[in-house]
Amino acid sequence: MKRNTANPRSRARALLCLSSLLGCMFLLSSCREIPNAVHSEQELSANTLFTPFSGRSPKHLDPTSSYSSDETPYTYNIYEPLYQYHYLKRPYELIPRAAERIVQPVYFDKNGNKLGKDADPEEVALSVYEIPLKKGIMYAPHPAFARDAEGRYVNHHLAPEVIDGLRNPLDLPQKGTRELEAEDYVYAIKRMANPRIISPIFGTMANHLSGLNEYAVLARAEDERLRRGLSPTDRDLPFLDFRKIPLKGVSAPDKYTLRLEVKGKYPQFSNWLAMTFFSPIPWEAEAFYAQKGMAKNNLSLNYWPVGTGPYMLVESIENRRHVMERNPNYRKTELYPCEGEELDESKGYLQDCGKPMPFIDRIEISAEKESVPLQTKFLQGYYDSPQIERLDNGQGFLIGMADSAKKEKEYREKKLQFPKTVEAQNTYFGFNWLDPVIGRGDTPEQQERNRKLRQAISIAMDWEEYIQIFQKGLASPAHGPLPPGLFGYSKDGAAAFNPYVYEKGEDGQIRRKSLAEAKKLLSEAGYPDGRDQKTGEPLVLNLDFQAAASPATKSVLDWYQKQFAKIGIQLDIRATDYNRFQDKVITGNHQLFLWGWLADYPDAENFLFLLYGPNAKSSTGGSGENASNYQNDDYDRIYAKMRYLDEGPEKAAAIEELIRIVQKDAPWSFGYFPTSAAAFHQWVHNGKPTQIVRNHIQYLRLDPATRVERVKEWNKPIYWPLFILAALLGSLVVPAVILHRRRERMTARTAQESLK
Repeated sequence: MKRNTANPRSRARALLCLSSLLGCMFLLSSCREIPNAVHSEQELSANTLFTPFSGRSPKHLDPTSSYSSDETPYTYNIYEPLYQYHYLKRPYELIPRAAERIVQPVYFDKNGNKLGKDADPEEVALSVYEIPLKKGIMYAPHPAFARDAEGRYVNHHLAPEVIDGLRNPLDLPQKGTRELEAEDYVYAIKRMANPRIISPIFGTMANHLSGLNEYAVLARAEDERLRRGLSPTDRDLPFLDFRKIPLKGVSAPDKYTLRLEVKGKYPQFSNWLAMTFFSPIPWEAEAFYAQKGMAKNNLSLNYWPVGTGPYMLVESIENRRHVMERNPNYRKTELYPCEGEELDESKGYLQDCGKPMPFIDRIEISAEKESVPLQTKFLQGYYDSPQIERLDNGQGFLIGMADSAKKEKEYREKKLQFPKTVEAQNTYFGFNWLDPVIGRGDTPEQQERNRKLRQAISIAMDWEEYIQIFQKGLASPAHGPLPPGLFGYSKDGAAAFNPYVYEKGEDGQIRRKSLAEAKKLLSEAGYPDGRDQKTGEPLVLNLDFQAAASPATKSVLDWYQKQFAKIGIQLDIRATDYNRFQDKVITGNHQLFLWGWLADYPDAENFLFLLYGPNAKSSTGGSGENASNYQNDDYDRIYAKMRYLDEGPEKAAAIEELIRIVQKDAPWSFGYFPTSAAAFHQWVHNGKPTQIVRNHIQYLRLDPATRVERVKEWNKPIYWPLFILAALLGSLVVPAVILHRRRERMTARTAQESLK
């Protein structure tokens, strides 16, 4: 009888070596078509936009309280305010969204008499807006609307065990919808006075909607009544039904008409109607989310909005991923625009003229905590844009291209898109009007000398150089307070040419005036070569800088000192923390300072009010935004009239005059307007950059087939490390197998000999 007495451990080692070799062969034969893919080929071929978010998940998706840019991709695409801005036109043009048309208010005096549209603003006591809504607008499917055959809401009284296990309201099987009504806007405006949430525009709107302050008192009383017997920390609060309390001046005369009564004349009110604060809120949604147990599962409008917009939120995993999908009830009548700016057609922005929107089926927004892997994944093609809600994410790429030929080559080969725009934002260098040296001056003679001093400094401040050094060319020098893209800015007007700082050459080019001109003005101001002509003392000015001096700020501060030194002025830096800086500005104890402004809405008033005398920060206890404390009687008179004018020739002329006044007075060295750049891959179309149009995702179009091709091309599998690994393992496995077999034969012979 023959017996195999081979060592079991040797057999196991041999099998392990063989399995390792087979594993390497398997790796070689089964390399994925797209290696290390963030998304599968099937996902990439779908009509899905992939984009990341950094930091935390959005905190407020309730449109009444949302006021953060990272929330806008959700709120402006899920909800529909009454108005919106034309996606392509500049200056920005207000157009209807949920409203049937843009309406002009009807004016009434204090006695209720109707006034003409050109009535003196001082006579206008009330502006009445009657806004018709588009018919047939439907809410996205949601369980709050589901009803049974008798019309009863089937999900407004859910069993506790159902609510306890609910994390996504759309998991409930029964859903419904209904048509948008004007009462939904009434309900939403009432919620601005909701004592349970903070609406950032309540104070502003209370100044214009006459009944809102009174309504806040009534709502608070009703809330206190409902809270009786509850713990102050109880998150489950009874439904606060705003339908029960009427709001004076806000009503729905019929199903499709919203009536708003605004105090006095306030033309900028229409711009507010394009913000999501004026989005409809269905009462059914609040009643649904008010059920006991919903709050602990984060089931509320803050996390799960309910709207009529092109998209609906279908998945939300906090700090991980949020997914929006096309609203199946969205109307087919919203079409891509067919006109825009002069160069829009050549840039491809009109290719989808007249096509129904939205173009994209699904938006997947995933968390990325670190910037390096985010940028890497974008360059690999796994993200279509680094951050869909921001305009500045392309700036880093443009700076990288300027600093590195290798990056420039890579970005151009990948046909990355970095469309640029000048933002409705400014950065300026201000002079405190209350300061005796650099400010207005007490006498006409001193006023003229101080004006020439400010003009001399404005010429010496070489903002073109600053832009190249510190902004890497991503900004435009400002000639006045009004940036491009807004009504009143004209390439041939005052906003585009400051004759006190610049001059036009014979070739028509605009150039900064020479230092010789600046020194001449400085001498006429009483400071020849930077010294007081009366005392001989050097002129020393102080820059109040709103951050503590540090290595990071040294180069910037050195640059400012260099600009003043060019004309012989000594600049001292008084760096401090921001809170202390704010105190200085409020009390008027500052001399020179840096500041900036980002527009709330695209109206010239939102920039020109920064120099309106009654808004002086030091005389209003900090509530005004005129940080220079600038005051000019002519400016104030024209501005007071201009802010009530509708867009037209009269308003344009007033804006021109206001800009000319401040160019001469020079309360600011006007600084620059930042240029922002978006970032998209070549397969993303219609990505015109804008910070004003927040519902821009519905205008974007994808070419998923190109995305799949490029991702494969840019992420080809690298096989040679696996071949080397296989060779190394083979060099170990083959000798081991040979040795193992040799030992088996020897053991078999030994066993046979022992049996003889």
